[in-house]
Amino acid sequence: MAALCSEFGDLVQIKKQLISVISLCKERGLVHSVKWASELAFALDPLPKNELPPSATFTEEDAQDLDALGLAKSYFDLKEYDRAAYFLRGCRSQKAYFLYMYSRYLSGEKKKDDETVDSLGPLEKGQVRNEALRELRVELSKKHSAGELDGFTLYLYGVVLRKLDLLKEAVDVFVEATHALPLHWGAWLELCNLITNIDMLKSLSLPDCWIRDFFMAHMYTELQMIKEALQKYQSLIESGFSKSTYIISQIAVAYHNIRDIDQALALFNELREQDPFRIENMDTFSNLLYVRSMKPELSYLAHNLVEIDKYRVETCCVIGNYYSLRSQHEKAALYFQRALKLNPRCLGAWTLMGHEYMEMKNTSAAIQAYRHAIEVNKRDYRAWYGLGQTYEILKMPFYCLYYYRKAHQLRPNDSRMLVALGESYEKLSQHVEAKKCYWRAYSVGDVERMALLKLAKLHEQLNESDDAAQCYIIYIQDIFSCGEQLEHAEVSTALRYLGQYYFKNKLYDEASLCAQRCCDYNDAREEGKALLRQISQVRDHMEASSTELFGPLSSNNTPVRRVSPLDLSSFSP
Repeated sequence: MAALCSEFGDLVQIKKQLISVISLCKERGLVHSVKWASELAFALDPLPKNELPPSATFTEEDAQDLDALGLAKSYFDLKEYDRAAYFLRGCRSQKAYFLYMYSRYLSGEKKKDDETVDSLGPLEKGQVRNEALRELRVELSKKHSAGELDGFTLYLYGVVLRKLDLLKEAVDVFVEATHALPLHWGAWLELCNLITNIDMLKSLSLPDCWIRDFFMAHMYTELQMIKEALQKYQSLIESGFSKSTYIISQIAVAYHNIRDIDQALALFNELREQDPFRIENMDTFSNLLYVRSMKPELSYLAHNLVEIDKYRVETCCVIGNYYSLRSQHEKAALYFQRALKLNPRCLGAWTLMGHEYMEMKNTSAAIQAYRHAIEVNKRDYRAWYGLGQTYEILKMPFYCLYYYRKAHQLRPNDSRMLVALGESYEKLSQHVEAKKCYWRAYSVGDVERMALLKLAKLHEQLNESDDAAQCYIIYIQDIFSCGEQLEHAEVSTALRYLGQYYFKNKLYDEASLCAQRCCDYNDAREEGKALLRQISQVRDHMEASSTELFGPLSSNNTPVRRVSPLDLSSFSP
């Protein structure tokens, strides 16, 4: 294969490399890598005939194995894996050896799935193992020690090690595979699933190749480093991949991860226009429609995907989301179970099924589902957060704290994780930590606008009236400035407290203003009127001048901390 370019200056060269690797992966039955490379190649301009890359070099061993390889590949394509392996036993070429070992691996995987698809429910499915793995590991290990594995077989060796939970060895082998054959996306993707944090990513010695930029962008998305991921994808678009549906889908997923719902929806709609029969990532699209309660659009998407292929994991997840939005949680859970029968490693289905069991108050099943999600991907913050919520229902705050901490580590700037952490600390009477969490949640951009309210109530509970008043003031200004009335907004609570606070501090004008505003809310109207009467009585009996009353010092000349008065003139509830 031609020398690899690390920059994107020569798109013709990149196109040639993609065409070459498509051919190599096709011969070995690596369909997902073929699809990925083909989508990228399609996004680049076609090559003239004289620029097309030559066919791969043909060795004497390839010639000897040609007929057996052709026969075995036909059986492989028909999913007759044992039959394919049988006819490849004596072959000596690298290509035939890979297909021989890969057929044995897939045969074991197929048997594992066939054994479990009817006999067990999806919650137990992950416990059944591929019996061929140990034999494959022994054979591949010998070849690896002798240095006889090419890039493709190294990839397969890594997959076997990963399936046997030998993760450290698997990482080393996948890194070796990317060096041996940098253009095989499958090896990069497997490596991606094993990297747990940014330090681990930085410690890896990866080949200097243009495909590394795609890997880094994908990795940043997985590690929730969305800003860096978007910058990478933007630079890839500017480099010449502007037509790539893969990049559009990845950017949409990145926006989904930071809850920029409008941007994500716009990109998914653009993606559907360009590739109307696409099923990949449509489960993520349905999550966005679910969050926005867009029932007609979600219904249309579900019907559309059923017409395309109703036995795809993504289709089952979309239908599950549709039923969940209609509050038919039993039906929703059934479709997520169907998704898991099709693919027990489907992360989204495990997490969503956990959510449905939570809705049905089946906490033990929810815990089991979330744990399976974490087994599939330890970086899934939703599963850790779900476990925290489940244990919160079970009134087990120490457990909550552990799981919410895990979720927070994965999403350090997500206010929901911080508020949940704060609540757990508060239940454990760790008030200093709780205050830090609530304030941090407000500082990073409180999505649900609950952090300040909780912080104010905690200060109030601890008789820290000045701090409580300050938090309530910022909370009220925050709620009014956002321009929309939130369902859980407790403006009346804040106004009630501030009215009493100002009254106690003899700031009667501010207290009167708060009391008047209390009258705008049903639940605070009587208290507002009572406070107005109290203020009126005090003013009637006032003997000292207003100057003395609002002086900066108290009678014993000790400085008193004052909260800046609340300016409500520009806000209206």
